[in-house]
Amino acid sequence: MAAELVRGQNHPLPRVRLEIRISAGVPVLAGVTLGDEHGTVHGREGVAGPGAPPPPAVEAPRLAAAEHRLAVDLAALPEPVHRVDVFLALPAGTAGPRRFGAVPAPHTTVNGPDGTELASYTLTGLDAETAVIALELYRRQGVWKVRAMGQGYAGGLPTLLADKGLTDAADLAEAIQEAAALSLPGPTPVPLTRTHPDPRTVGSGSRAGSASQAASAAGLPQPPGPYDPQSRHDDGGTPVPRQPGGPVDYTHPRRPHSIPSPPPPTPPAPAPADGQPAQPVAGDAVGWSMEERLYNQVWGMFEDLARTVAAYRSAVEFADSRLEKELDQALADPRQRLGTAGDAAREAAHARRTQLADQARAALDRDMAQLTAEAEVVEPALPPAFARWDTPVWHAYRVPVEPPMALRLGDLHLPESLPLRIPLLVRMPLERGLWIDSGPTDATDDGVPDSAEPRHLAMVAAVALAARLLAVHPPGAFAVQVIDPAGAGSQALLPLTRSGVLAAPPATGAVEVAQTLERLTRRVDLVQMAVRGGAAESLPADVDTAQQLLIVNDFPHGFDDRSVTRLRYLADEGPAVGVHLLLVADREDAAAYGPLLDPLWRSLLRLTPLPDDHLADPWVGHAWTYEPSRVLPGTGILQEVLTEVARARTKQW
Repeated sequence: MAAELVRGQNHPLPRVRLEIRISAGVPVLAGVTLGDEHGTVHGREGVAGPGAPPPPAVEAPRLAAAEHRLAVDLAALPEPVHRVDVFLALPAGTAGPRRFGAVPAPHTTVNGPDGTELASYTLTGLDAETAVIALELYRRQGVWKVRAMGQGYAGGLPTLLADKGLTDAADLAEAIQEAAALSLPGPTPVPLTRTHPDPRTVGSGSRAGSASQAASAAGLPQPPGPYDPQSRHDDGGTPVPRQPGGPVDYTHPRRPHSIPSPPPPTPPAPAPADGQPAQPVAGDAVGWSMEERLYNQVWGMFEDLARTVAAYRSAVEFADSRLEKELDQALADPRQRLGTAGDAAREAAHARRTQLADQARAALDRDMAQLTAEAEVVEPALPPAFARWDTPVWHAYRVPVEPPMALRLGDLHLPESLPLRIPLLVRMPLERGLWIDSGPTDATDDGVPDSAEPRHLAMVAAVALAARLLAVHPPGAFAVQVIDPAGAGSQALLPLTRSGVLAAPPATGAVEVAQTLERLTRRVDLVQMAVRGGAAESLPADVDTAQQLLIVNDFPHGFDDRSVTRLRYLADEGPAVGVHLLLVADREDAAAYGPLLDPLWRSLLRLTPLPDDHLADPWVGHAWTYEPSRVLPGTGILQEVLTEVARARTKQW
């Protein structure tokens, strides 16, 4: 039975040779892009459409028309290709419609080679867009799926192609539009062969920038560019202001999101039998190392969960709106308002709503079961930097010889996804400071009696993060310093102070606070000058070149105006030269500074010591519940790890 998809919903593809039919009602351009695991298209050879030579295993139309037929042989695609996007665009320079909102909703179907319909999708809800990605065929764990996208671009075809990472997007879009305008002859059939071409034919080139913000949470996965942490993006990548009180994105504001060419292909996973999903495999993603493959796999799971929940919510919303419409129609007919006819009409409407909701739930349960099975395989394979504190990898802990590429800050989940949780991984080195909010919480179910307990829990969470950072770096490559003006965090700091891993005793009192900030500010200034002058080797002997983490507890207690200015400077300039900030504070305590500190709060990634739904994903914008990575009490694992870190440092000295 064919699946009728709603936006964001996916469906498995039991066939690899596919025919995609498009009915638009008005002449449109149609084409295909071939992307890597992140959706990046590496050069013009990854685009099929008018005026573009067809890539291997793809047949695309060369004219603008109201009806289109495209053919794709998934088995014959180059190995680096993981995503096949089908796009539509309105012809430029014509007297026709100027936006998709003014034309009938385009309808797409995905058929097997024998004409059997596998899935369909109608692109509703478009408005000012002049180009749109209709469908995405993507590969996960050796299985191909189709996803209903409907991702529109008001900037048209140039913006769409730029979003795919093409540096010459404007020129290519112009060439496609010109070729379609010349009324070229119909498409030349391209034999779909199962002979795999040289994988190097897809993968050359570089990504200069993209408008899609599939970002990085302090390194979200890897599409592009500078990102305002206080804004979100629409489907075309255009920044739009965040609504007050809404969830915030947690994307690095300055990370250059360039994607290297894919590594040499790995052997494909065995094809599943009888259309069943392939068995999950840890590290089944693109990457040069197992660590990178696991990182990319986690982010693939994150995206899949975000989109499958979005599809479920959209389907339920559609079922509810349809029920409301049918009930209104029944009430509008005087013959059906009363009596058995009215009751029958209302019962039928509710039955249809239940059927649609049940179908959506079945699809969600199917995807959740697959993601849960994958998580059960991936979680035990994660290295210490990515792993929970209760996993066996910490019991076999040894100090590493190389720094990690990412760090686990905690877990994320949605109401529909319990008990499945996705690790929140941030890229290293940290490019944003962290802020653990120690303000009052309403989470009374967790046994928090007053405002003092959140402050203690926030400091405990900060210590666990600091311990993880020390543990996953080579000896001497990372140092932790603490500012605790009133000594309020002394109990929580015991694991760090007892093991002797701190660079210096915690700074207390206003004088020591000022001295610590002055010392770190001097380090930032000297390293900046050395880097700019190309003389990194000439730094004074007393400058510690290790990465530095400064934990500040109870901010702004113990800070004068000069110290506040230095802290803001460290938050802005420190990450680029290896000085990172971990602020443990209640924002209300700093209310006297007014808007002066707003840039500081905005520059930091806000975390919480208790579960809180304040983070947003970069694909759909769900409000995700964040849970910190906790150390189970009584296990002693934190002290064991820190003791090993201290022992390794002693041997180094």
